[in-house]
Amino acid sequence: MGPLHISAGDLAKDLSSILKRVETGAEIIIERDPRPLAVIRPAEPPRRKISECIALMPPNSTATIDPDFAKDVEAAIAAHREPLEPPAWD
Repeated sequence: MGPLHISAGDLAKDLSSILKRVETGAEIIIERDPRPLAVIRPAEPPRRKISECIALMPPNSTATIDPDFAKDVEAAIAAHREPLEPPAWD
């Protein structure tokens, strides 16, 4: 699905609804006099380097990075691909 184009006036009238759409992944292009004025899109999630994650581990942790570590991470990501709350309009 492509971005949603709305006028600045429509944004002002229904900001709450527009923000709910953005929370579910929609990109909104705000227009004034058929020209794009602004784009609202979901913020990128915070990301950490693996070294930062390791530094956060408790000192008594038994976790290790072995040769299968990358496979384990990929499996964990693949197991959680479904959206937590599907958009209301689906």
